[in-house]
Amino acid sequence: MTPQDIEARIVRYGDLQPCKTAFIDAHTPGSDQKENFTIIGGGVSESPDQHVHITIPHGFNIGAAGQPPKCRNSLHDHRTAEAFFVLSGRWRFFWGRYGDAGEVVLEKGDIFNIPTGVFRGFENIGTNYGMIMAILGGDDAGGGVMWAPQVIEDAADHGLVLAETGKLYDTKEGATLPDGVNPMPLMQADELAQRGEPTTAQVLPNHVARYWDMVALSDRAPVKVIGETGLLRDKPGFEVTFITRGSASASPTQFEHPSVLMPVTGHWKVTWDDGAATLAPGDTMSVPEGLAHSVAPSMTGEAALYQIVGTGDPAGLTWKG
Repeated sequence: MTPQDIEARIVRYGDLQPCKTAFIDAHTPGSDQKENFTIIGGGVSESPDQHVHITIPHGFNIGAAGQPPKCRNSLHDHRTAEAFFVLSGRWRFFWGRYGDAGEVVLEKGDIFNIPTGVFRGFENIGTNYGMIMAILGGDDAGGGVMWAPQVIEDAADHGLVLAETGKLYDTKEGATLPDGVNPMPLMQADELAQRGEPTTAQVLPNHVARYWDMVALSDRAPVKVIGETGLLRDKPGFEVTFITRGSASASPTQFEHPSVLMPVTGHWKVTWDDGAATLAPGDTMSVPEGLAHSVAPSMTGEAALYQIVGTGDPAGLTWKG
């Protein structure tokens, strides 16, 4: 792999292309300023305007959400894993049928492996534009988003209609559903009854890991964050590892499945036989399967990075043994 080959698999933070019409709540007041990014894989965007940076299948998707202060992402659910880590800003995550079953505030570097089968939403409660990075299980990310009924109803009041095909139509721009295509049906009582209402006490110990705790734990060896033996036990089709200066190794490593490197703090040098590349916070690098490479900080100071590796396990519901 030449440096040019690898550069094509690196998405720089400054090159990210946002979509402001990705989801059904794009016109709903309070949610109409959010930006969606699909970095690796098509994600779950409902808009044809969404730009996909890297289309190579990994067994999981990488995306991001950027939002100004007081902007929220509406209550929704996924069929496969959805894990977020905070790149910048201060964020409130909430969950439940009406978003009042529980909540947690996360800051830079914190990670949340959100349980499936639970409606969830999030909002930027900081004072500046913030960004959260997302990992979605499966190449098709579970096939789409399932919205709480009130989200679909609110969106219709502001001109957006979601078709049963998963595509958005903007009635304010004169769009109408094609003949034979119906609106996305609202979830009925039996489906809603299957959605969990876990308490904050149930969610935090099993689904949230804090940045500074992981920094402390990774002083000598990388910390497995999401995985069968991770801090957050799950088998969503990928594993997430946290690496800091103290646990980075100059010894090359390689994986059977594609992997992804995502710095949170500091600058990192990725080295392989034919070259090297340097990553900064917000950059995303896709490493081909079988490529031996090493990862180490390239400058002094605080340095932490998330590494996501495909496992070949099927993407599905949250698993906990």
